[in-house]
Amino acid sequence: MTWNDNQRLAIILAAIISLLSACDTATKSPAATPTGSAQQSANVTSGSNTEAASAGVAEPERPVVAERLPYAEVGDQLVYGHFSFPADMIDPLPGIIVIHERWGLDDGVRAQADRIAAQGYVVLAIDLFRGATASDITAARPLMVEVVENPELANENIRQAYQFLIDSGQAPKIGVLGWSFGGGWALNTALLYPDDLDAAVIYYGQLTDSHERLGPMNVPVLGLFGEKDRGVTVESVNQFDAAMEFLGKDYEIEIYPNAGHGFADPGASTYNAEVAEMAWTHAMEFLRRHLLEDSV
Repeated sequence: MTWNDNQRLAIILAAIISLLSACDTATKSPAATPTGSAQQSANVTSGSNTEAASAGVAEPERPVVAERLPYAEVGDQLVYGHFSFPADMIDPLPGIIVIHERWGLDDGVRAQADRIAAQGYVVLAIDLFRGATASDITAARPLMVEVVENPELANENIRQAYQFLIDSGQAPKIGVLGWSFGGGWALNTALLYPDDLDAAVIYYGQLTDSHERLGPMNVPVLGLFGEKDRGVTVESVNQFDAAMEFLGKDYEIEIYPNAGHGFADPGASTYNAEVAEMAWTHAMEFLRRHLLEDSV
């Protein structure tokens, strides 16, 4: 590991501590999947998606096929994700890598993945926590720190997820979307694939204003943030904004007034249904423009 890698690790660790301090009283709703639990291997969801209902997530707009399957092998261990696509899919569709927040790959993330898939995508919700989930910050902290301390394992996880959507999903284009912890990794995914990723959506994830890191990136980015977020502050968003503008990047930033960190998480005390729906609409329009309309 180079000195720059060590410096980057220290910055990310500091960012996680900042994020945790902003929401250290938050807990996940009781509907969250217990640590280490597994979903049924395959199912078709339609107008009665119990997973979505239990997680407080809106149901998919059309039936989707969802399956738990291995998509990667990292550190000699198979990694299982949640793969979903529209039940009426005929031709290959654009792919989206979905990255969970600090709670891990739980029912809420799977429900969100299904809802996104219903918009016309093949979706792979990946697992950076090796099957573990958390229902409170105390349990989430070591899971996040383990990822941050071994970033190359997470990078390899994402690389294989990307390749899975190319090879198995036959996706002509690929985007990424993540929340909070996963939002930071959504940006990292864009940095991993600076010329090959087609869109990145960051929900209140940690950012960087480093011109050195952002310079090579040619990925359209949408950032969705809360004005009252104490972890990912407006100041840090403005710094990211300034760097992206200076570098001439293709990006959009939305800062929602009176919204805090986790405004789109139904299990968080800071959840704001109205803002969550506005952000969802913005995110889907952004992905549609870069993944669907540009493919026509």
